[in-house]
Amino acid sequence: MQKAFVTGAAGFIGSTLVDRLLADGVAVVGYDNFSTGQERFLEGALRNPAFRLVRGDTLELPALTSAMAGCDTVFHLAANADVRFGTEHPSKDLQQNTVATFHVLEALRANGIRRIAFSSTGSVYGEAAVIPTPEDAPFPVQTSLYAASKVAGEGMLSAYAEGFGIEAYVFRFVSILGERYTHGHVFDFYQQLREHPDWLRVLGDGSQRKSYLYVQDCIDAILHVLSQATAAGARHHTQVYNLGTPEYVRVNDSIRFINTALGLKPELRYTGGDRGWVGDNPFIFLDTQKIQSTGWRPKLTIEQGIVRTLRWLEANPWVYQARG
Repeated sequence: MQKAFVTGAAGFIGSTLVDRLLADGVAVVGYDNFSTGQERFLEGALRNPAFRLVRGDTLELPALTSAMAGCDTVFHLAANADVRFGTEHPSKDLQQNTVATFHVLEALRANGIRRIAFSSTGSVYGEAAVIPTPEDAPFPVQTSLYAASKVAGEGMLSAYAEGFGIEAYVFRFVSILGERYTHGHVFDFYQQLREHPDWLRVLGDGSQRKSYLYVQDCIDAILHVLSQATAAGARHHTQVYNLGTPEYVRVNDSIRFINTALGLKPELRYTGGDRGWVGDNPFIFLDTQKIQSTGWRPKLTIEQGIVRTLRWLEANPWVYQARG
């Protein structure tokens, strides 16, 4: 890899990937429309002469194609990840996830680029019948517009890989935690506890079982897979990997980790039911044997990832104003 193109470069995962690629000596073009990304996340990268930032939207195909010129690997991380409120704006997932992915593939093809890594989601498995859920599990009825848009993106990616000889890698993430985290349950719980440390509103009944992965472990996994593929030579088809930890926790466990770290004992006020919103899968636990068979292992446990995320949020209260 000589020069990488990263969509969503100013986001939580994208900016972390940019920093890692630059540290590894890879030149990077970052592409972001800053709808949710933060320029502060790129402060270090912007001081590096091997980094170029392009402000642009993945829905603008000519600009995207031009920005991608000269790159040899694409990391497509830009997406609308607002799972909870998908039914309030149904077209957003279609446009920002599915149509945008088509544009990235067309820009890649126009530039003769042969390799792409795509951030998908464990949510594509819906309410899976098999737990832990392997990569070859059948897709059930989709329960969120976000997941449906990612399934469509995966389908186009694999079709382009077969049709145009592209080397494609799909990474189905569990929820990612860590520094620069700007949405999710730790973000929401800490925001509440800053405002009213004596009580906490919890969506659902707290029994929902979830798996999480620390962001640096996520980046390790992606780059590990691509480095192995490079060593083995190009394989013009799609490889799919689940990314997660070999454990899960209940929402109540997460609350306990957070409260212990903060030294709080708030009253818990549950909204009820076994899920927090439409499309909230009450049990997400991915089978990660495939990625672990390559020699990758996560370094942090879920509890360690949650606490590290919390400490970063404590040290960076500006992200709450930025979200507002």
